[in-house]
Amino acid sequence: MRSPIPNLQEKILEIRNSLRPGQQQMADWESGPLAISAVPGAGKSTGMAAAAAIAIARQYERSSLRRHLVVVTFTRSAAANIKAKIRRFLRDDLSIPQTGFFVYTLHGLALNIASRHSDLSGLQLENVTLITPTQSNRFIRTAVEQWIGNNPRIYLRLLEGHQFDGEETERLRRQSVLRTEVLPELANTVIHEAKSSGISPEKLREWSKQITDEYAILSVAAGLYQQYQNLMRSRDFIDYDDMILAALRVLENDSARRIEQNQVFAVFEDEAQDSSPLQTQLLEILASDGGDNFSLLTPHSPLNLVRVGDPNQAINSTFTPADPIYFRQFCERCDRIKRLATMDQAGRSTRIIIEAANFALKWINNQSLATTNHKQQAPDNRQVPFRLQTIRPVEVNDPQTNANPAAVGRGLELYTPHDIHHTVELLSQRVIELFGEDPTKNSAAILVRENRQGRWLAEAMTSVCKEHNIILYDVGERDRRSHVPQEILGLLQFCDRPHSPDYLKAALEALVQRQLIPTQDLNALASLPEEFLYPGPLAVPQPETVEKAARLCRSLLRARLELPLYQLISFLALTLNYDQAELATADKLAERVNQQIAGNSSMGGMLSALSEIVSSERFEPVETEDSEERYTRPGQLTIITMHKAKGLDWDYVFLPFLHENLIPGRFWVPPQKQFLGDFTLSEVARAQIRAALHGESTIPNVTQAWEQAKNLKISEEYRLLYVAMTRAKRLVWMSAAQKAPFTWSKPDNLQEQAPCPVFPALKRQFPECVMNLGTDKK
Repeated sequence: MRSPIPNLQEKILEIRNSLRPGQQQMADWESGPLAISAVPGAGKSTGMAAAAAIAIARQYERSSLRRHLVVVTFTRSAAANIKAKIRRFLRDDLSIPQTGFFVYTLHGLALNIASRHSDLSGLQLENVTLITPTQSNRFIRTAVEQWIGNNPRIYLRLLEGHQFDGEETERLRRQSVLRTEVLPELANTVIHEAKSSGISPEKLREWSKQITDEYAILSVAAGLYQQYQNLMRSRDFIDYDDMILAALRVLENDSARRIEQNQVFAVFEDEAQDSSPLQTQLLEILASDGGDNFSLLTPHSPLNLVRVGDPNQAINSTFTPADPIYFRQFCERCDRIKRLATMDQAGRSTRIIIEAANFALKWINNQSLATTNHKQQAPDNRQVPFRLQTIRPVEVNDPQTNANPAAVGRGLELYTPHDIHHTVELLSQRVIELFGEDPTKNSAAILVRENRQGRWLAEAMTSVCKEHNIILYDVGERDRRSHVPQEILGLLQFCDRPHSPDYLKAALEALVQRQLIPTQDLNALASLPEEFLYPGPLAVPQPETVEKAARLCRSLLRARLELPLYQLISFLALTLNYDQAELATADKLAERVNQQIAGNSSMGGMLSALSEIVSSERFEPVETEDSEERYTRPGQLTIITMHKAKGLDWDYVFLPFLHENLIPGRFWVPPQKQFLGDFTLSEVARAQIRAALHGESTIPNVTQAWEQAKNLKISEEYRLLYVAMTRAKRLVWMSAAQKAPFTWSKPDNLQEQAPCPVFPALKRQFPECVMNLGTDKK
């Protein structure tokens, strides 16, 4: 049936003509596969929303079949954002009903399919609890304990490490490291990597037979993974990967697959560089017109799939199963059939910032090629951190208002302060100048590599910002509030069983994290709890750092004896020196727990209620608002990590503390784990699993796998810096102090630090942007 709107084609053309060339290629899509590789600031979400609205309008006009478009993105906030944009195009520009599409996160889509066919998926949602496995999750810890019990001989081999003299204190210390760090870390990494790729514990065992190493790392990993799976099944718990696997079980059924495919005319995926193999498989099946060749890319492919992403902004692959290699491969396959579009024009940043980002990308790739054995390969091969893709400024008549805005100051400013205190002085001075003109007009952010830097900066800059009426917003504070239940549980478990080395160590970790006690070898303290807490008269005197930790732990145990149960959580919150928002979150938590244990008021009941809250993640911290806009408000200086800044932008971006030990970082083995060798089990396992998944002819040995893991980490850190630089619109301020802490858990311990290698290269390339300290800024 024809649409009653005669001028719908004109309206579609109007939207199409308001877009940039790369966005227009997306808007012109009508069927088949299409890959769009987009640079930062190219208008990915706007282009995708416009293309989606046009595709919906064409379907609305030509077809009476009620099929819809499925749009998939990475986070809930991104899903809400793109849904609002599509609706606006449909309502304001096309004047048609705001229907015909659904927007999901990948896991939301999987859950939707699985719950519609619960008989096939095996997911009875009313009976299961969703959790996110983390290293500290009790299921991982329980799986580790059960594996140790079932495999005493292999565990003893790990305990011996490279050499062992049998000394009892050292044996206890190593036990603590293995049970609370090494094995939980290995289990967590492998569960994420293997499960999200559809690899079973049995398959992992098969792979382990292809290689020999002294610890049989993949075999140990398979055992831990199997133990975890058994535990999850016995308790009716599922994780996010189970949701994807359940949806795929549904789609294996011919009838269910046809039902799902017949409801969908196409799938659009945003942030495709963050997809895992199983997620890609799910979308390809859903986007297929039928048949079993849904992943076959040919010019007449039945695959109606549009994937948009930027492999150069892949910054999650060292702590999630996401790997940019899969999107790169999709781009290459689409390129072969002339279905690759490049959105390389970006209007976000001023020209000097674009030049600096392009230079950094090429320089890093060249360095990477020079330091590997792959010099002879093409510069865009998968060994290098970046896909060769240059950001270009937009055309003069671009529809974006204030595209490629004028630079403020020099647009790019490069500083080499004496130390981190001098950094704060220079940064504060620049912030005051920039906000002095009209603070309500402009937005600014300081991007840090880790939360501890952000916390230190927030403390150092609070008084200056208050004096000049600048709003300072530390995003890390919110993250710390969300950890309140976990921290409180850790301390209460210690109060309940102070002689447990695990619980003592977890409590000490919380106290170090809150900077209430100095960083020290916690495994040594936790290995002999009684000696640490109540040293006898003949014991060797404890160092002051140990004595401080012991005093604090004893005060917690005294409170457990002297206070009524209902007051314990509030007491612990005060002990942990929580700020106002954290205290409010702790009060909310106390109220919730006390309600749950009413009628059964016991320590066991309280621990059980708290464990359930922590493992099922059904507790929201106290928030004043919940929108990404709170990060980018005009007149506000936001302190945020580089990871969290992805997808956001500000007029002015400050990047302090650009040191080599953090970007690209040193791939090193912590001293407490060095008894196993000069590698970590989890990183070796990750690299071996990825090599098998990427179809490499052999699985690398330990040395090769460690080298590959190192390269993956270096590449990701450089992509993170690239993302950080491209958040800025009018000024990017970068600095590498001559003296900085080796670790930010001890910020006062300053020493000479080498800058991030790209920083001196930028100084050489842009000498006019090097700030002679004390000179006037334009």
